[in-house]
Amino acid sequence: MLTRTINGLFGLFALVVLISPLQVVMAQRDHLAYQLQYDTGQTIQPIFQGWSKNEDGTFDMHFGYLNRNYSAELHVPFGADNVIDMAGLDNIQNQPTYFHTRNNRDIFTVTVPADFGNREIVWRLTTEGQTLEAFGWLQSEWEITGTGIEYGVDPNEMRFDGGPLRVNEPPELSVTSATSVSLPAKLTMTASVTDDGLPEPETQPESTPNEWNTTALLTRPEGAMPIPTNVPHLQTDLRGWKVRPLAPGDKLTVSYIVWRGPANITTEPMFSEVTNGNATTEITFTEPGEYQLQVRAFDGGTSTYQFVTVNVH
Repeated sequence: MLTRTINGLFGLFALVVLISPLQVVMAQRDHLAYQLQYDTGQTIQPIFQGWSKNEDGTFDMHFGYLNRNYSAELHVPFGADNVIDMAGLDNIQNQPTYFHTRNNRDIFTVTVPADFGNREIVWRLTTEGQTLEAFGWLQSEWEITGTGIEYGVDPNEMRFDGGPLRVNEPPELSVTSATSVSLPAKLTMTASVTDDGLPEPETQPESTPNEWNTTALLTRPEGAMPIPTNVPHLQTDLRGWKVRPLAPGDKLTVSYIVWRGPANITTEPMFSEVTNGNATTEITFTEPGEYQLQVRAFDGGTSTYQFVTVNVH
């Protein structure tokens, strides 16, 4: 009886030893999908990013999205695949129809009345056969507050000496409201921009190589193995995130992206510097259709946005 029991326990232990590595491999394989980076074939997740209160008592609901593709930019027209459920309010279509890669924060807002209460707004997107949603409601912890960037005297010191407090105001932007172009011609756009000159360019302190350390806080050890990636044709940082060009922080610039339309555009330059109040950009289209471009004027601290419609024949 004792021998039979020992044999049974040994067989059970052997079975556990045989199965456990397989279970580990299966668990790792199931988790692998969350570690890989994909060019195409992935969904877009709409995201609710908080709300803010307006002076008239209404509320702005802020939305963005995550395009899980590293290369594919998707066009999802208005309709059942791209719709906002306005909780019984008039269905105002503020959302984009062209979706750029990766994480895109604070893309648009939806204004709701002061008596919105505990109702919900839902943004639904269907991509790659899957419908994903973002739910927005007035939860107190999600309120977004704040004003412009302050410059000059520390606000705390104003209590004592009454020094001036300068606030960075957004640039004033003016751009053509509508235009058209025929392929394969390029379109030249000129935007007029004025600004208050803030933020002022930062001056680097004078130093010698011994007293000014320019080494990054996180550096890869010499001879370290390369970080694996399955999208080697894309420029990524140390965390494997796609690197995007950023507008310079010490210049007043204008840039354009597709907000609605059938295809992406290329712009030259990508960030056009404002000279004598104007910034000129050459835009190339590849497919016909009606486009709505989002124009951004950026002073290094705050931005102003405007939309321009272009019909490409």
